[in-house]
Amino acid sequence: MSSSSFPGSVLLAPSPAKQKYDSKYYLASAASGGIGCSITHGALCPVDVVKTRMQLDPVKYNSGLIGGMRQVVAEEGVMALTSGLGATAFGYFVQGWFKFGGVEVFKIQALNTLGEEKAWDNKTAIYLGAAAAAETIADMFLCPFEAVRIRGVSDPEFCDSMADGFVKMLKADGIGGFYAGLLPMLFKQVPYTMAKFAVQGETADAVYASMGKTPSELSSSTNFGISVGSGVVAGVAAAIISHPADTLLSKINKAGAGGDGPMMTRLMNIAKEVGFVNLCTVGLLPRCFMIGTLTAGQFGLFDTIMPLLGASKFHFHDPNSKK
Repeated sequence: MSSSSFPGSVLLAPSPAKQKYDSKYYLASAASGGIGCSITHGALCPVDVVKTRMQLDPVKYNSGLIGGMRQVVAEEGVMALTSGLGATAFGYFVQGWFKFGGVEVFKIQALNTLGEEKAWDNKTAIYLGAAAAAETIADMFLCPFEAVRIRGVSDPEFCDSMADGFVKMLKADGIGGFYAGLLPMLFKQVPYTMAKFAVQGETADAVYASMGKTPSELSSSTNFGISVGSGVVAGVAAAIISHPADTLLSKINKAGAGGDGPMMTRLMNIAKEVGFVNLCTVGLLPRCFMIGTLTAGQFGLFDTIMPLLGASKFHFHDPNSKK
């Protein structure tokens, strides 16, 4: 299927005259998303370590992000801020692969099904649906890596490496231990990703509309700036929406959290113990900083890496526009 199948489609970067949305395009999308997510999550690993500690033990870690970093370094050394780095970098590469690649697949297939005009009229719903479907698939692969990462952050003596953590968790908890946090992960990641892609897409579209330009009429640096700026807005919105479930996810992977019984019972016990206000607010500021930064970085890297892999990003276009 070539770009001629989409008579008004706009691409974010210059591309060959016959851009194809085929398996090569989807592989480029997946690889770009995987690399972007791995780099950004890996780079922010120290922030994630402190944020997780604040969620797991708010009484001890109560001095904010910078104070928490100083506390961790003073007690355990600077390398403690890299706890779970391997699981973070690899796990989020896998997640980014399925998330960004999946969103592109579902967006383009929706356009093929609905036609260009209906797709434009319903692009927000398409953003939301594509993001929800792609994230659900991605989380099935991410969940075991997050379980190992959180166990390692909550107990620095637990493992020496990602592989060691997988072996120890498998022996201690079985396969089910890797998916103990799947439900809160879905509650966190699916709304987060829906907000992330919908807000970023709508914000970018609004910026282009205010400029009276299409992405193909602007320089790559301007498009990059729009991607990063809209990514910050999307990241903060997504962080606020998903924070209660993020707190539950951090706590459910801590050994013994929530007592015994089914996962839903444990989650309810944790929610009652922590309280609704604390679920929504403890660790929120560092999470907004972290998610706002990494979301901006992910969209910026995605739009940068795609052309390097020989692809140009698909973008919705108003068929009634004169552009």
